[in-house]
Amino acid sequence: MIRVLIADDQSLVRTGFKMILDAQSDIEVVGEAGDGAAAVIMARTLRPDVILMDVRMPGTDGITATGQITAELPGIRVLILTTFDLDDYVHAGLRAGASGFLLKDVPAPDLIAAIRTVAAGDSVLSPSTTRRLIERFVPLLPTLEAAATDSLATLTNREREVFALVAQGRSNREIADSLFLSEGTVKIHVSRLLGKLGLRDRVHAVILAYESGIRVPGDS
Repeated sequence: MIRVLIADDQSLVRTGFKMILDAQSDIEVVGEAGDGAAAVIMARTLRPDVILMDVRMPGTDGITATGQITAELPGIRVLILTTFDLDDYVHAGLRAGASGFLLKDVPAPDLIAAIRTVAAGDSVLSPSTTRRLIERFVPLLPTLEAAATDSLATLTNREREVFALVAQGRSNREIADSLFLSEGTVKIHVSRLLGKLGLRDRVHAVILAYESGIRVPGDS
């Protein structure tokens, strides 16, 4: 059972998401928070698997709350909820440890799929949303530290190939087809390269790929 906490200051939004999720046999909404501070407290007590986190909330905003939660409770995955397709706050969410992004008007099937994806340890890299956000905001992020750059040298040639495809937002199946590997083998490569690079998930692998020059914004 995937345990979900919904954090949004609009009760109608929380109610709508809850109705959708409660209809799923493998998802349980364990709590609702009206602001970031409450989300942090509830995360500590409820220990959900996934948090749907609004960005703009009174008091402690969603970005600050995400940073606190991922630092203190790294096993909890956070999906940032945005109102606009290009939200000026989203790049901060990447740095805060978010595992992906959803628009608030996301279709129900996509919402459910996203929650299942991040609960399984992957990230939500929507070509229509996240990739453009990364391309827009990565140039504004700080330059890579030497340690991060050095860690790239530890990757094998195959891991670098997989890393480059992850940076394009490719799924494990797409990477497997491209490199003529099994999906299970790709999953192992992804897990190993994330471990070597000290990255939380695929979203942050994309950031590192852009910052390091392995992937340049605008490349196909």
